[in-house]
Amino acid sequence: MTTPTPMLLLRASELTGRPVVTLSGELIAEIKDVVFERSGGRIAGFTLRNPGLFSRSRKDSLPWVGVHGIGRDAVMVSDETVLIAADQLAPRKQARDADVLQDRVLTDNGRDLGRVVDVVLHSGTSLDVVGYEVETSEALGTAGRHVFIPLPDTVAVSGENLIVPAAATEFVSEDLAGFGAAVGAFRARLREGAS
Repeated sequence: MTTPTPMLLLRASELTGRPVVTLSGELIAEIKDVVFERSGGRIAGFTLRNPGLFSRSRKDSLPWVGVHGIGRDAVMVSDETVLIAADQLAPRKQARDADVLQDRVLTDNGRDLGRVVDVVLHSGTSLDVVGYEVETSEALGTAGRHVFIPLPDTVAVSGENLIVPAAATEFVSEDLAGFGAAVGAFRARLREGAS
C-alpha cells in the first residue's frame, strides 16, 4: 500500500515579491499580484513589477501557461518571450473582478462563513486554488479567527460572494500543515456524493 504524497500548499500572498527567473538564470521581474480565474478556481497568471526596492509595475504580465515551474525561491520561465501585455491577461475591470480578497464565503444553504483574507494554492504540476483562508464569522463559532476552508474542484461565484458546499464546514482546518488532508477528504466526500 502506498502512502499518498502530501499536498504542497502555499498562500497566494507568499508569491508576491518572488523573483521571475529564466532557465538561463536571468532575473527579469518580480511577482506583483496573482490573477485568478474566479469561475474556475485556477490561476490565470501574474502581474509583474521590476525587481528592486523602488520597483514600478510593468506593462507586461506572466500568463500561467508561460510558467515553467514554481520553486520555493523563484518562479521559473523559459525566457522573456512568454510574457504578454497586462491587459491580455486581464483587462482592468476583469482584474478587479478577479480579486477574491475580502469576498464573503457563503455555503450553498446560505450560512455566512466569513471574509477571504488569502487564497490557498496547491503547487503541484499546476497551481490550483484548493481553499481560502477566511476571517470567520459567528457561523463557525470562531468569529474573527483565521481558518482554512477547502474548495471543491470548481467554485461558484455570485456577485461578491463565493459559494461553497455546506459540507465544507466539516473540513475546516486551523493550520495550513494539516489542510491538505482536509482538502483531499472533502473532495473525496463530494465525489462519493456525486456517484
